[in-house]
Amino acid sequence: MPQPHRPSSPAAIRSGSEPVKNLAYLSLGSNLGDRAANLRAAIAQIASAGSLPAISSFYETEPLHVPRQPWFLNCALALETTLNPRQLLQFILSIEAGMGRLRFRDKGPRKIDIDLVLFGDLIIQQPDLTVPHLQMHMRRFVLEPLAEIAPHARHPVLNKSIRELLASLEGGQIVRRVEDHY
Repeated sequence: MPQPHRPSSPAAIRSGSEPVKNLAYLSLGSNLGDRAANLRAAIAQIASAGSLPAISSFYETEPLHVPRQPWFLNCALALETTLNPRQLLQFILSIEAGMGRLRFRDKGPRKIDIDLVLFGDLIIQQPDLTVPHLQMHMRRFVLEPLAEIAPHARHPVLNKSIRELLASLEGGQIVRRVEDHY
């Protein structure tokens, strides 16, 4: 006897036939070419996956791990989308590829880098998809812009708000706001 179809989540049960909207937070960075134009182009493409209720200012940030490269321009955004985490990851990777991102060197210079840092309160640990982003709580270049738009968003593993995570960081990486609004 065939099994009845069961929605995969409580949100799907509540929504009936409407697509489930999820809130994701993304971190974007660029340190090659016209960095601001690269971020704006990526943001415009990301907007096609849903709505963007919040976009942070742009922040110039000192490179980590590979210091002898141009400084980054970073921002964060909130995305309301009907995509699931895997679909969103594939969408992000296609934007990076379409904008000419080449992965020659880990943490090296790049025209665009887009990271999925939070997806609702989901915790996902798969070989090619980890949410929340494993290092977000240690990266000022992620937390500063994210705290601007979502200070009360919570890290579902550490159970701390973005504001708390930022406050707990020790000194180090230089992060300075360079454009007040997207």
